[in-house]
Amino acid sequence: MKDSVKKVVLAYSGGLDTSVILRWLQDTYGCEVVTFTADIGQGEELEPARRTAEMLGIKEIFVEDLQDEFVRDYVFPMFRANALYEGTYLLGTSIARPLIAKRQIEIANEVGADAVAHGATGKGNDQVRFELGYYALKPDIKVIAPWREWDLGSRTKLIEYAEAHQIPVPRDKRGAAPYSMDANLLHTSYEGKALEDPWEEPDEAMFGRSVAPEAAPDAPTTVEIDFEAGDPVAVDGERLGPAALLHRLNDVAGANGVGRIDIVENRFVGMKSRGVYETPGGTVLFHARRAVESLTLDKGAMHLKDELMPRYAEVVYNGFWFAPERRMLQAAIDESQVQVNGRARVKLYKGNVTVTGRQSPNSLYDRDVVTFEEDTVYDQRDAEGFIKLNALRLRLAGKGKN
Repeated sequence: MKDSVKKVVLAYSGGLDTSVILRWLQDTYGCEVVTFTADIGQGEELEPARRTAEMLGIKEIFVEDLQDEFVRDYVFPMFRANALYEGTYLLGTSIARPLIAKRQIEIANEVGADAVAHGATGKGNDQVRFELGYYALKPDIKVIAPWREWDLGSRTKLIEYAEAHQIPVPRDKRGAAPYSMDANLLHTSYEGKALEDPWEEPDEAMFGRSVAPEAAPDAPTTVEIDFEAGDPVAVDGERLGPAALLHRLNDVAGANGVGRIDIVENRFVGMKSRGVYETPGGTVLFHARRAVESLTLDKGAMHLKDELMPRYAEVVYNGFWFAPERRMLQAAIDESQVQVNGRARVKLYKGNVTVTGRQSPNSLYDRDVVTFEEDTVYDQRDAEGFIKLNALRLRLAGKGKN
C-alpha cells in the first residue's frame, strides 16, 4: 500500500505522538500530508497545532471548531438514550470519534486524498471507532494506523525520533505525566501508567474539571434545566446553544465535585482497562433528563427504552455509530422523546446530584389518581380482580407442588 498512497488526511492534535506520525508518514510513505485538528471542547489552544504543522512543511491545514456540532448531533442524541456502558460510563471518548472520522472523510473528499490516518494504538478501542467510521462513510478509503506498523513502541523512542527530526518535544513529555489523558467538551478520561494498578487511588492533582467532593462548597447549588423533545435548551431560564449549555453545566457541576467515576471496563478488543473519568455536566444532564422522562414517558415505552439502552450503549462504545442498528435504535429512541418537554430542578452538593423537582406540560402524572386522600376516579375494589388474575398462574403452580 505504501507506493499507492499519494495524499493522506491525518487526525492531528499537534502533540508529540501525532507530530511524530506526521513526519513518519512523510518519510515512510513519501506522501503529501494534510492535517485536521478538531476543536471539540478539549480546552486546549489549537493554534500551536497549526504552527507545528506549518513548521513541518504542511501546506493544507484544517483547524475547525466543531463544538456545537459535537454536542447537537452526537452528545444530545446519545443522551436521549440515557446511554451508560456497563452501567456507569457516559461514553465521553466513544462519542467524539465518529465526528472526527466523518470530518476526516469529508476533508479527504475535498482535497482529493486517497488515505486517512489516526494516532490510536493497536490495543485500544479508538482504532476501531475511527476505522469503522472511515469505512462506513468511504468504503474504499485507505487507512494508515502507524502504531500498528512502526517500531516506535515507547515514549523514549518517540522522543528520540522527534529529536532526530527536529520535532519540538513539549517539556512535560520528557518527564511525562503518570497517566494518559483525552478530553472533549463532554468529559476528560485518564488511563494508563500509574492507573494501571486498579487498587491505586488516583492522585487528586490529576483532575482538571472538578474539585474533590470533600473540597466542594458547604452550601448546595440548585440548577434548573429545560428540555424540549428530550434535549436540554436552557439553564436557569436562559436559553443556550448546545456547546454553551454544556460548558455552563460543566462549570457549575465541576465546582461542586460532580461527575467523577473510577471504573474497570471491558474494551471491545477483549481486555479489561481501568479508566478514571470526569463528566460533570453530562452527569447532571443524565439525572435531569430521567426526571423529566419520569413524568412524560408511558410505563411501557420507558421500560422498553431501558431495555434497549445497554444495546445502544454497546453499539456506541464499540464504534458502530454509523451502522444500521444504531440508526434503527436511534429512530425508536427519538420517537419516545417527542413528549419529553419540561423542567427538572437538581441540587448539586459535594459530588451528589439530587433531583428535587420536575414539571412538564405533557405530564402523565395525575394527582387525582395517585392521591392517598379520598377520590372519585379510582375504585380500589378493582384491585382485587387485578391481583387474582395475576396470581392465577402462581396458585396453579402452587397446587402442582402438593
